[in-house]
Amino acid sequence: MIYAEILAGGKGTRMGNTEMPKQFLSIGNKPVIVHTLEMFLLNSRFNKIIIVTPKQWIQHTNDLINKHIPKDAAEKICVCEGGKDRNQSIMNGIKYIESNYGINEDDVIVTHDAVRPFLTHRIIEENIDMALECGATDTVVPAFDTIVESKNGEFITEIPIRDFMYQGQTPQSFNINKLTKLYNSLTEEEKIILTDAAKIFVVKGEKVKLVQGEVFNIKITTQYDLKLANALIKGDKDDK
Repeated sequence: MIYAEILAGGKGTRMGNTEMPKQFLSIGNKPVIVHTLEMFLLNSRFNKIIIVTPKQWIQHTNDLINKHIPKDAAEKICVCEGGKDRNQSIMNGIKYIESNYGINEDDVIVTHDAVRPFLTHRIIEENIDMALECGATDTVVPAFDTIVESKNGEFITEIPIRDFMYQGQTPQSFNINKLTKLYNSLTEEEKIILTDAAKIFVVKGEKVKLVQGEVFNIKITTQYDLKLANALIKGDKDDK
């Protein structure tokens, strides 16, 4: 089976003083998370779509689904509680899948930030295909700017060759059994250095297939991002 997991567990601290986490703020006439959810609902290959969110926002998430998503499509969506960090949230979603549907050897999960509403059908399709074929994928775009490393925040320690650098996006997609096995094999020290699920595979010496992203597949993190997202939504409507 093929699952989508939308990660809506962020508190949105970099967004500033807002009344709710960034995934529930509106762009256009709908909350960010609804725009994201609609992109996944357009793909018929998903058996279920799991949303992981903080416990106190589960009811609000269900209310948004009932308000914005047609009833027949909403039957494919499940909401469960996230974890204390990104990877624990992913694993909570997998535990939900295992408890309710069981997990087969070739099942895959496509994990995606709730606050990246501008992904495309192509990106989703390639993530599914590459996860089935390779076991692990990461969506990226080439780094257009020079990347500067500074270990102390004051002086440059290294400037990597830009030709080899990419900026990570989502989705990141995995064979569920392989992801679970590798995550459970991590030491506490290894878990501390994780930035996302793809790094679980990298830390354990496993290959991760690259899927080409898009520069407009932005993550809405700051007020500027929110303004840009509204401009993109408006521009899309004007084009139509």
